[in-house]
Amino acid sequence: MNAQGFQQAFDEKAPSDRFSRRDFLKAGAALPLAIHSLGLRAAEAPKTPPKRVMFICNSLGFYEPNFFPKTAGDLATSTYLQDLKVKHKATVFQNLYHPGMETSNHDSEKSFLTGAPGPESPAFVNSVSLDQILAQRMGGETRFPFLALSIYDRGWGCSWNSRGIAIPPMHDEARIFNKLFGEEDLKAKKKQLTDDMSVIACLHRDLEALKARNTYNAQLDSYRNVIRELEAKIKHEEFWLHTKKPIITNTLSEDKEFEFSTKIKNLLELSKLAFRTDSTRVITFSMDWIYGAIKVPGATGGWHTLSHHGGQPDAIDQLSRVERDIMTHLNQFLYDLDQIEEGSGTLLDNTTVVIGSNFGDASNHTCNNLPTIVAGGGYRHQSQTVLEKPTALCNLYLELLHKFNIDFGQFGSGKQDLELLKG
Repeated sequence: MNAQGFQQAFDEKAPSDRFSRRDFLKAGAALPLAIHSLGLRAAEAPKTPPKRVMFICNSLGFYEPNFFPKTAGDLATSTYLQDLKVKHKATVFQNLYHPGMETSNHDSEKSFLTGAPGPESPAFVNSVSLDQILAQRMGGETRFPFLALSIYDRGWGCSWNSRGIAIPPMHDEARIFNKLFGEEDLKAKKKQLTDDMSVIACLHRDLEALKARNTYNAQLDSYRNVIRELEAKIKHEEFWLHTKKPIITNTLSEDKEFEFSTKIKNLLELSKLAFRTDSTRVITFSMDWIYGAIKVPGATGGWHTLSHHGGQPDAIDQLSRVERDIMTHLNQFLYDLDQIEEGSGTLLDNTTVVIGSNFGDASNHTCNNLPTIVAGGGYRHQSQTVLEKPTALCNLYLELLHKFNIDFGQFGSGKQDLELLKG
């Protein structure tokens, strides 16, 4: 690719298809990875349990009357949360919202972990997502700096890199399992890395050509950042090349009767296995809505169609069955993490799990009073925290950065650490 061709692809924020590895630039440009610990012996287990984090976005939200407790502070009075097995290790937040989403509709999902306003605008450029900032700090010590997961192949999910480019999530359970635990083809991997280094050499030549054309400094800096991130990615892969992956029994469900339900169960199971083996410490899971009918125990219908229930009891009943099924899997996931002993506590104690949505009311496409749960993380949970007035969700995100010892004065619309999570 010549300098002009790369610059055009870069300006359009689209990967090039001209290289032998179609997704090389796409994957590389989507990885703001800082290698902090290449000196760490791969086989050496951390002396103290590491901190982990997972963000789960249910893109069609939850039917509000069934989600929030009917009696303040008592999760047992929530239709969806009454069976939560780890009530003492979870907090439900009420009155959180993302400013600037008033007309965003489903596009608001793009801003779930960034808080960037106006995602429906044709000129919208996203900002870096929270998980990627955490991956920069935490990702260097694991084989996979982060995992981005989704229900289907839409091409984008919750994760966005430092230039606001979508990071394509993985959705095929079998391929994800193989990526995490399958035997590495060392010959093919070495060839891939050699090819990647050749691409890097081409990019360096293109950079020199851009400099000769007196390209403005901001563009050159962006180009250098892309190259730097690709080089870091290659070094990271080289470091892990000769380290065997964990040997794990495949426990994924093959239930074909309820494929939607099975998909969620399996992706959560993969997340548990990835955390348990310390294969990664940062995961996002986009439960992206899909067209067409889905089938869960007790209900068959279009998830999106049911979300626009218009207050009709029959539609709400069917929708609630879908959402109860989702909550069943989330409940089991949190319980499973809490059953795995780690250090002086459990895997859940060392893992912050944020469950939320870009919608407060999917039926009306409103983005206020977002359903938000924080579980685990070793915090002194409060069961429920109701904020006195509408508060930017990014304030909670800013606090999470601080909890992970990342010093940010502001994140998105979040300008103040409200100390919502008690240490």
